[in-house]
Amino acid sequence: MSDEEYGEVKQRIVPWPIDSYPPWGFATLAGAQHVFTLFGATTLVPILFGHAMGMSTTELGLFIATVYMVMGIATLIHVDERIGSGLPIVQGSSFSFIPPLLAVFSSIKKNGGGVPQMMQAMGGALIYGGIYELVVGYSGLIGLLKRYLTPVAIGPTIMLIGFSLAGVAVSDAGTNWALSLLVVALIFTFSLILKSKKLNQFAVLSSVVIVYLVALFGTLVGWFPAGSASHVDIAAIAKARWIVWPTLFRYGAAETLKFNTMAFTGILAAYTASMIESVGDYYSVCYASGAPEPSEHVINWGIGSEGLGCIISGMMGGVGSTSYTENIGVIAITGIASKRVIRMGSIILLIIGFIWKFGTVVATIPTPVIGGAYIALFGIIGGLGIQVLARADLSSMRNIMIVAFAFLIGLGLPNWIQSNPLVINHAAWLADILNGILGTGMAVGGLSAAILDNIIPGTDRERGINAKAPRRVKTS
Repeated sequence: MSDEEYGEVKQRIVPWPIDSYPPWGFATLAGAQHVFTLFGATTLVPILFGHAMGMSTTELGLFIATVYMVMGIATLIHVDERIGSGLPIVQGSSFSFIPPLLAVFSSIKKNGGGVPQMMQAMGGALIYGGIYELVVGYSGLIGLLKRYLTPVAIGPTIMLIGFSLAGVAVSDAGTNWALSLLVVALIFTFSLILKSKKLNQFAVLSSVVIVYLVALFGTLVGWFPAGSASHVDIAAIAKARWIVWPTLFRYGAAETLKFNTMAFTGILAAYTASMIESVGDYYSVCYASGAPEPSEHVINWGIGSEGLGCIISGMMGGVGSTSYTENIGVIAITGIASKRVIRMGSIILLIIGFIWKFGTVVATIPTPVIGGAYIALFGIIGGLGIQVLARADLSSMRNIMIVAFAFLIGLGLPNWIQSNPLVINHAAWLADILNGILGTGMAVGGLSAAILDNIIPGTDRERGINAKAPRRVKTS
């Protein structure tokens, strides 16, 4: 990515640069801060998947614990310059993978499959998609991809990630609007109204914890009896085991490694979107850390290691991982960019990942509480897509027509395809590929915008090429 895209910036001076070694106690506390920063968003992804799959509280607790463990492993890989970028970036759950995997779950349910079959399909998609990301990274192909993906294509893709999930958010929130809207109100209050950096930084986590305590109180006094969506399952916490041991292919090796064409093709758009955003994160963290701009080697190794992290996640039963912009914000605010700190955060994630009971506590967060967080977060993701799109010339009728078509087809076609899947006699594999792509909004919208943007004439300025990127938050 050229200097012009991000603008010339002066190198920052930070108290704890990338290769510094702060005292272990200080590093542990600073690492814990990174864990708390990613905790809210990273936790919401497995909860959403668990609810979509119909997991029990015990199953969901195991799933959540596994995700923490995998994110710790992925972060350690990424920070190691021998196989990763060597930059102080934390890896966490990615929202980009939600739309295509929800489509996969829906298809499996229609065919009578349960939680094991859905976890197998997700694991396989992450493994084979991770191989794609690993190859694109370590081979240096990421530069070729970037050349054809401008804000006109990336903006609608990110918008569709957030806005296509509106139904999921409202469905969960509708189980108890009072609790859900309380979460939303608190998030707005903590992030926009109160002038406190700590509350601003932990707005989502603080809001969820407060309303969870309200639901717990309501459960204890009998307002939310068993069977209510707002009920906190205290018994499940008591029954949960303390320790969960890492297990490869928990849901079956042969079944997980079976290639699912629909799942793989659907998830490729998610991987591509995640890669493009991660490149921007590498530039951002270098500036925040007072380091030189990332070299091609750093970018390639960073993307390759993110693919490796996703492969490991698929093997262990986790979710897709990606670099977290929220944590880059922590570095920018504190000036603590030491890789030792990030490694300590990774170790904390690993320790949490061994505690099944902790994961079960998180799994008991009631549906409407999660729904409120989804309303805020998914809307923000859509808004961030608009922010990226704003780098292009929005007064251009060319761009308006491309984006309008991509957005409309991305919202409408997947629902039609899921109700009317393509059937191609003697070529079921081709039908699976097309259904996987056409059944995923971000894939349909992103591909439509990218194709039109590259075949319809337009100036670099019009397309947003070499425009200075706005400071943004990733769709993590």
